[in-house]
Amino acid sequence: MSQERVAKFKARKRTNQIAIFLSMAAMAFGLIWLIWILWQTIFLGLHGLSVATLTEMTPAPNDPGGIANAIYGSFVMVLLATFVGTPIGVMAGIYLAEYNPKGQLSNITRFVNEILLSAPSIVIGLFVYTLVVARFNTFSGWAGILALALIVIPVVIRTTENMLLLVPPGLREAAYALGAPKWKVIMGITLKAARSGVVTGILLAVARISGETAPLLFTSLNNQFWTSSLSGPVASLPVTIFKFAMSPYQNWQELAWAGVFLITVAVLGLNILARVLTRQKS
Repeated sequence: MSQERVAKFKARKRTNQIAIFLSMAAMAFGLIWLIWILWQTIFLGLHGLSVATLTEMTPAPNDPGGIANAIYGSFVMVLLATFVGTPIGVMAGIYLAEYNPKGQLSNITRFVNEILLSAPSIVIGLFVYTLVVARFNTFSGWAGILALALIVIPVVIRTTENMLLLVPPGLREAAYALGAPKWKVIMGITLKAARSGVVTGILLAVARISGETAPLLFTSLNNQFWTSSLSGPVASLPVTIFKFAMSPYQNWQELAWAGVFLITVAVLGLNILARVLTRQKS
C-alpha cells in the first residue's frame, strides 16, 4: 500500500473516530437529562402518591386531598376523544390509501392533515374555544373532547394510510381475482394485514393527548369538585398539574408531582404496548 493511501486511510479513520465520539457525547448528554427527569419524576411522584391521592378530590391549599376527579375527567375525555377521532381517522386513511390515492381531493386532504399534524395544540384549543365555548358561553367537557379528537384524527389518518400502503399489492390482486368486492378486500385483507400498525398509531395518538394541557385550558378549563356531567367545566390531570405546580402550596405541589408520575407511567405503558404490537407485526 502506498504512503498516499495510508495517509488517506488514517485521515478517514480519524474522521470516523471524531464522528463516533461526537455522536456518543450527544447521546450521553441527552441520556443524562432524561435520566435526571425520570429520577425526579419517580422520586417526587412516589413521595406524593397515596391512597388519598387516588380516592379524594382536589383539596384547598394546605388541606388533605387527592386528584381523583382530575384522573376521572382525563380518562373520560381521552376515552371519548379517541372514540370520536379514531373512526374518522381510520376511514379517511382507507380512502387515501385504497380509493383515491392520487386524486385532487386526496392531495388536499393530505395537505390539510400535514398542517393539523404540525399545528400547535394551543391553536386547536383556541379554534374550539371560538367555535364552541364562546358560542355557548360556557367551558365544557364536550369542548375538551372535541379539541382532543382534532389532535387524534391527523395522527390516525397518517398511520392508517402508511400502514395500508405497506400491504403488498399481490394480496389485493389475489382477492380481486377470486371475485371479492373492494369493501370486502379492504376489511378482510388489507386492513387486517395492517391491523397492528393501525392500532399502534391509535395508541400513540392516545399517548399524545393524555398529556395535552393547552387545548383543555381553553375548552374544559378545570373543576375543583367531582362531576360526571360534560356540559360544564371538567377537571383534567394535565390542567390540575399545571395549576398545582405553579402554586406556592406544598400539598398542591406534591399532588402535581403525583399526577406527573401517573401520566408518565400511562404514556410509557402505551408506548411499550405500541412497540410490542409493532414487533409482533414485524
